[in-house]
Amino acid sequence: MDAQVFLDFIRTDFSLSAQQERQFLQLDSLYREWNEKINVISRKDIDALYSHHVLHSLSIARYLLTVPGLTEQFSQADILDLGTGGGFPGIPLAILFPEARFTLCDSVGKKTIVARAVAEALELKNIQVVNQRAESLPGSFHFVVSRAVASLPDFYPWVKGKFSAGILYLKGGDVNQEIVQVMARHRLPRSSVSTWPVNSWLPDPYFDGKLVIHIRR
Repeated sequence: MDAQVFLDFIRTDFSLSAQQERQFLQLDSLYREWNEKINVISRKDIDALYSHHVLHSLSIARYLLTVPGLTEQFSQADILDLGTGGGFPGIPLAILFPEARFTLCDSVGKKTIVARAVAEALELKNIQVVNQRAESLPGSFHFVVSRAVASLPDFYPWVKGKFSAGILYLKGGDVNQEIVQVMARHRLPRSSVSTWPVNSWLPDPYFDGKLVIHIRR
């Protein structure tokens, strides 16, 4: 999928300004340039940047549309992207939601170099990038987003107490046991956790089994 096909696809669900379209179009050249210096995307996967990374990140935004009022809440929120790597899902979401405020956090310094450089090149004023471990990160946020940095039982304690609205976690595979463990250990009510299949929006075999996991406060 090239940049123009990507734009044509997401325009069916999201209204984009000229600036947002320009920023999305710039992602390809920026990540190719930085990936030559610091490898944050598999070299065999860089040609699938838009389909495997940008759209996967934006599946969080597409899920928001399925819950009344959630997009409006998210679009004005303080959001932590934990384990952002080179900026996913935070950078695509920050482009789409310019009024939200994103903190992109990763414990690996060279990855935050890439995320910061891309955000600065795109002139994204709603992003700050920090090189810290989750446990040492101060402050609290409305939402936490992340893309499969750990199993749910490992991930949840890192962010417990850091969010007031919810977690939106991109995870693949058989997550049922992970969800059961998190609910039991942290006494979460059954109604607080829901899942949404990414391939209901992105009918590509790559996304089979991949989910947006929503844990409500």
